[in-house]
Amino acid sequence: MKKILTSAQIHLVDAHTIQTEPISSLDLMERAAQGVTNRLAELFHKDRRIIVFAGPGNNGGDAIAVARQMSLLGYRVSAYLFNVSDNISADCQANKNRMRHCPAVDFHEITSDFVPPQIAKEDVVIDGLFGTGLSRPLTGGFAAVVKYINSAEATVVSIDIPSGLMTEDNASNLMNHIVQADYTFTFGQPKLAFLFAENESYVGRVEVINLSLIDPDNASTATPYYIIEQADVVRMLKTRPRFSHKGTFGHACLIAGKQGMAGAAILASRACMRSGAGKLTVHTPQANVLPLQISIPEAILHIEPNADTFTKPFETTAYNAVAVGPGIGLDDATVRALSQQLHYHRGPLVMDADALNILAMHPSMMEQIPPDSILTPHKKELRGLIGASANSFEELQLTRKLAQQLRIYIIIKGANSAIVTPDGDVIYNTTGNPGMATAGSGDVLTGIILSFLAQDYSSLQASILGTYLHGLAGDIASKNLSEDSVIASDIIDHMPQAFRMIEG
Repeated sequence: MKKILTSAQIHLVDAHTIQTEPISSLDLMERAAQGVTNRLAELFHKDRRIIVFAGPGNNGGDAIAVARQMSLLGYRVSAYLFNVSDNISADCQANKNRMRHCPAVDFHEITSDFVPPQIAKEDVVIDGLFGTGLSRPLTGGFAAVVKYINSAEATVVSIDIPSGLMTEDNASNLMNHIVQADYTFTFGQPKLAFLFAENESYVGRVEVINLSLIDPDNASTATPYYIIEQADVVRMLKTRPRFSHKGTFGHACLIAGKQGMAGAAILASRACMRSGAGKLTVHTPQANVLPLQISIPEAILHIEPNADTFTKPFETTAYNAVAVGPGIGLDDATVRALSQQLHYHRGPLVMDADALNILAMHPSMMEQIPPDSILTPHKKELRGLIGASANSFEELQLTRKLAQQLRIYIIIKGANSAIVTPDGDVIYNTTGNPGMATAGSGDVLTGIILSFLAQDYSSLQASILGTYLHGLAGDIASKNLSEDSVIASDIIDHMPQAFRMIEG
């Protein structure tokens, strides 16, 4: 899995690369700038004017190098280097000196007053004011430059990170003093702040530029934050033995669907079977029998006696994995049944939807959750479990604390779904798209994770595989149908293509 590093660790990796490759810091800067330049040239025609805003540090050095390289490709370039304290970094100074040999660039070094250029809608603004080393909000003149950039209608491209944004926690930041980029070309790996919903308007579309950096991979770059890569999923997915039978792939049990909520049970059931489980039993009221038998004839039904919702806990030792929650409702009898089921059950559970809402209403029940269970809340359900938080970074820390306290896995659903482990690690998933923001999508994820758990994958493996393949199937569905047209059952229907892509 790819690490997500802090600002300080990023600089350690840079320094280690310079020492180990070996390469000079100036040549590494040139490599970074070349990566940005190559992408800019792919995106924008030469009739677009390039306006570069460079700060006094190495991010500014990157920007000045990009200005030179774009000019050499034949673009019209204006560059503004802000050196108001007469204290620019050595590599920024070196790139400033190189501008002497590039007279085609309309270059300005700002040491006092700044007269901003006229920026047209067709222009491309390159933001290289400040990079990942920023530790306090922008104020004064630099804040004014940021506001000027944000007021323009031009396309804005930030180098490495939008100026003013901090790499992790922005709770104390001045958010109107951050560049609002259309694109962020970041080096090595995404920064943690890029994965938070409230920062979307600043980072725009994120593209990672590989600089072949060398991580010392020791205590200095240890991190709790990771990103799933397809190679991780390929390695994790088991080969199905030739002499298999349905028992080889586990017997899953799903507790789902009160009267009128058969759809939740159907979606989770179909997703479970489509993800490779050998057998599935669905515990559901009599009212849901006909819809389930028509929609998912492969499932066995365990019928709730004399009730239209889940009211009677039952023995689950015969099952390899159990999931509870989709569409079960919040009736008092269901609350009591869930509490008793938690008491009786041994082994990890998958808990979603109304099961999570019941936990939020009765926090003392959380102590009954078996270790290694997997909870799959969306943001609103998560707030019921951890309480309110100021921003996504604080929300993440509270979730990590709860996962460690209860020794469970918590999957925060949404864009960049985060798998929080009992050790406090956070593993981000980058498959998926806005088309999956549709009713029933979470029920599908529950079914997929239940299937992997029944197939004797660990809770961590089931969480990673389930989240990644759920998103991948959604991406394939979106490509085939459009984001606007995807519904939850489309995700299930495209699971075979997702498996084929991974297995291929």
